[in-house]
Amino acid sequence: MKTFASLVVFFVITASVQAQDRIELVQYLDMETVSNPQLSPDGAEIIYTRGWIDKMEDRRASSLWIMDSDGAHNRFLIHGSSPRWSPDGTRYLYLADGEPSGRQVFVQWRTIAGPATQVTRLEQAPSNVRWSPDGKWIAFTAFVPGDKGWGINPPGKPEGAKWTTSPRVVEDLVYRRDRVGFYEPGYTHVFVVSAEGGTARQLTDGDWHHGRAGIAWTPDGSEILFSSLRTKDAPWAWRESEIYAVNVSSGDIRQLTTRRGPDSNPVVSPDGRMVAYTGYDFSDDTYIAQRLHVMNIDGSGSTVLTESLDRSPRGLIWQPDSEGVYFTANDHGTRNLYHVDLDGNVRPITQLNAMLSISSAVRGQFVGTYSDSYNTSQLVTLGVEEDSPQVLLDVNEDVLGHIDLGAIEEINYSSVDDLDIQGWIIKPPDFDADKKYPLILVIHGGPHGMYNVGFSFSWQYHAAQGYVVLYTNPRGSSGYGSDFGNAIKRAYPGKDYNDLMRGVDEVIARGYIDEDNLFVYGCSGGGVLTSWVVGQTDRFAAASANCPVTNWLSFVGTTDGASWYYNFDHLPWEDPSEHLRRSPLMHVGNVSTPTMLMTGVNDLRTPMSQTEEYYQALKLLKVPTAMIRFNGEYHGTTSKPSNYLRTQLYLHHWFKRHARDTDRAHM
Repeated sequence: MKTFASLVVFFVITASVQAQDRIELVQYLDMETVSNPQLSPDGAEIIYTRGWIDKMEDRRASSLWIMDSDGAHNRFLIHGSSPRWSPDGTRYLYLADGEPSGRQVFVQWRTIAGPATQVTRLEQAPSNVRWSPDGKWIAFTAFVPGDKGWGINPPGKPEGAKWTTSPRVVEDLVYRRDRVGFYEPGYTHVFVVSAEGGTARQLTDGDWHHGRAGIAWTPDGSEILFSSLRTKDAPWAWRESEIYAVNVSSGDIRQLTTRRGPDSNPVVSPDGRMVAYTGYDFSDDTYIAQRLHVMNIDGSGSTVLTESLDRSPRGLIWQPDSEGVYFTANDHGTRNLYHVDLDGNVRPITQLNAMLSISSAVRGQFVGTYSDSYNTSQLVTLGVEEDSPQVLLDVNEDVLGHIDLGAIEEINYSSVDDLDIQGWIIKPPDFDADKKYPLILVIHGGPHGMYNVGFSFSWQYHAAQGYVVLYTNPRGSSGYGSDFGNAIKRAYPGKDYNDLMRGVDEVIARGYIDEDNLFVYGCSGGGVLTSWVVGQTDRFAAASANCPVTNWLSFVGTTDGASWYYNFDHLPWEDPSEHLRRSPLMHVGNVSTPTMLMTGVNDLRTPMSQTEEYYQALKLLKVPTAMIRFNGEYHGTTSKPSNYLRTQLYLHHWFKRHARDTDRAHM
């Protein structure tokens, strides 16, 4: 029984929450996610992954939940993630921590009580886990370690001596990756294991990676399709991959595609006659929209089905009669469901001002997740003849339901070359057009990314603190076609800067912006453009260039891969002039804007040295600056929940500290 004191505390806390009407930063820790919902083969139930923040361990955690297909009887199932129903619906598999360590595959019966069976006992975590059509086998990909060195051991080590750890021997072109660290020698291969458990059998071999973009069984269970590039010089091949099929019994591998350019994400039709996949003809353009192709199961008769769409299909799902394919695609800040028949006729199923992701379908019924400007991470269902989803679960209604969110307005304006640019404004709650508000311009990364109409806790928090928030999709953004995305080829940063400034001017012209208090920030490609912006204009009161590239000359040889060399007309040792011309560091002498830099200490994508070069130059020039080095972070500064909170706090501290007129800034 609750004591009187505990009841008083309860009522005080409840009253405090009910009185609150704006987002507070601490509420981020209560936000949940839903992902990867899977509809059972009989259409009766949905398993999904529910994520939350473990405040004690400073990490994101997940578990499996289950509900009826109409949303009833929603309940906790088991700790784990990545569920998949068996083809007959009697079992489901999932990933969870197991023996000897790390993530393992488990199988649980649907109606039989008792513990789950640990199917794998791997030293390397499995990925791309898929049931065989008969439910007897489970296929997956996993890393297979190779030779770890040259076998060199210095002589004379006394027993019990503590000598320095041996050097790391590196001989590969790509030897490290952000969020992974240094690669151990070895390659990813395709395996199968009995669904009842046992020893996994490796199907592929050789010094190539196999199936990292996904695998797919043929309906008769005889083969598994995957993408790879099984050629001698594969590490040096840029934008190249092919689709292969491995025979499950013999291990024989046949190649299905041969054209120059990347081919991946194979999905076999239900009748086993065709394969849908994505790819494009080779180009050195910086951005190319993927195309959806189909070919016969023997690799012949390849046809492009989405030539008319000029958007990148994702999440391919064959219709049951094998006469067409469903997929989602990003377009103008939204993501919707489409269908294409085998004659190439594309039609939208939904036309939502939202971000819709589909993860499972059974007999014309889809399940997925939904987010829009005011709602996030909802689990939804959608019929094939319906144009609007039904919400089955909103895991954040308890957090956001009583919050007064900032109103969001879409803007469209013309930039240089008469290019149409799309963006959005978030206004503070209780917005008054007769007042003056400080403005934050947020710049996305990529650079081929796309801001969208999905919910953003960060931007709503900025608005709750009294800022107007502007975010746009300048040229180079995805979701607007290949020409728009490729408009920054050999010219980044450049005219995309003008697109951003035109957006700022567009909002200022509305009369409610305090022009003395403009602020700007972005990460990755947004950090590139932020450091470029302050080298071109002093109109911003303060800036934060997060995880930036500031010197292309040093960046191309220190980032986690060699492909960035190809984004310039010449290699830097042949002609470095373009690398220098496009580097924000070469314009640092123009900077007077107080500019903070925030980067993860483990960042291998835009290494800390890029931040250090710019910081040192700003400091030498006596420009107000600060370098925030985030512990426990690779690329970005927000993967750890506590670091997400710190990122927002450092941003607001820097902007308030350098506001040109704090009285007018209304902070």
